[in-house]
Amino acid sequence: VTSDLLVVLSSILQPIVTTKLILLDSLLQETHTMQSLKAIKLGKSLLSRDVHTGRVLAQQAAVQADFYEEDQRSMQKTARRIIDEDINPFVDQWEAEGKYPAHKIFKKLGDAGLLGVNKPVEYGGMGLNFKYNMALNEELGNINCGGVPMSIAVQTDMATPALARFGSDHLKKTFLEPSVLGDVVACLGVSEPGGGSDVAAATTSAVRRGDDLVINGQKMWITNAFQADWMCLLANTSEGNPHRNKSLICVPMNTPGVHLAKKIDKMGMKCSDTAVIYLDDVRVPAKNIIGEEGMGFTYQMMQFQEERMAASVLVLQPMETVIEQTIAYLRERHAFGQPLLNNQYIHFRLAELATEVEMLRSTIYRATDKYVAGEDVTQLASMCKLKCGRLLREVNDSCLQFWGGMGFTNDVLVSRMYRDMRLISIAGGADEVMLGIICKGMGILPKKTK
Repeated sequence: VTSDLLVVLSSILQPIVTTKLILLDSLLQETHTMQSLKAIKLGKSLLSRDVHTGRVLAQQAAVQADFYEEDQRSMQKTARRIIDEDINPFVDQWEAEGKYPAHKIFKKLGDAGLLGVNKPVEYGGMGLNFKYNMALNEELGNINCGGVPMSIAVQTDMATPALARFGSDHLKKTFLEPSVLGDVVACLGVSEPGGGSDVAAATTSAVRRGDDLVINGQKMWITNAFQADWMCLLANTSEGNPHRNKSLICVPMNTPGVHLAKKIDKMGMKCSDTAVIYLDDVRVPAKNIIGEEGMGFTYQMMQFQEERMAASVLVLQPMETVIEQTIAYLRERHAFGQPLLNNQYIHFRLAELATEVEMLRSTIYRATDKYVAGEDVTQLASMCKLKCGRLLREVNDSCLQFWGGMGFTNDVLVSRMYRDMRLISIAGGADEVMLGIICKGMGILPKKTK
């Protein structure tokens, strides 16, 4: 009887015990995963001392060391201290709030000389060549979001290059110097509802009235707009050829008639404010035109080269970080009795992505050297911009897939980069525009029929 009772009890209890063990194992696995995730999110991966991950980081550092000189690496260390102390600890808060304190951060960077690396010394800059600027932008890629580095790049590589190169002494003193020192925030007013990448289609007008310009029109997708003190505005100052009737104009944002109509709700770049701006009879002195009147389109195309190279180098570190964090996560995450990283498809795919990143880096570095040497890099810069936008999508999408369900949450960096970096194939010249420029350089772009 006792033996029979034991058999019955065993048959009843065994499924219960087995179920509890399975649940306990699942709970432990999930707890372990969340601990690993928390460590990775804080930049303190449980595998930070792993020899393989360390080897990847060492290889990347060696490539940078070969390209950048000691002074440039020293400047990167200065930038990294500001990133680690004054930016990254607050990124999550700024993303949630949909805004970051641009004036405060710009002043930190300005005091360190980082907003005018290649700007003239007499206007507060360091007077260094463009390679220093690229070194800085690559380091800014260590910021844990896309919005802040994009906002900084507007100040250094989008709104001020033409001003520094062609502006009058008065304009440089009034707008460039305080921008370099971090005392003001700048924005760039080029895109319009009817034309983004098609710059020649801009319809905003600036009509002379005595010694003034009266500006009317609308600008859209304007980064920094709600915090900006001045705008580098592209407007038509005459009739005729759309490539020769435009001028770049410095417009104080507190000028009567400048209306911030709407803060655009974006899928990414959450902490970077973006606006629609209406310009209704905005009156500024005609002397606020940068360089020669009618040369605005040409100046803007020149600015675009620096902007596109800056955008390309800015994304190298985010891609590396996403790959590194994915490797660390996949070493810890087990499925079917082994780390996910042991799956051949996964580690082969990560190797392919790392290879693509290094190939892009080499092209960017080559373009930088040519630009510093005074060569025309329109073709190379367009290739870099095209490739970086497409590769970002590839890296972020592939890595997010490997994170599984966790990749679909807002608790991990890869999901933020998936959203933020999608913009790179659109802003600053869409992929299709870059392809058109490249085709033109190759001599294969069909001529328009009249």
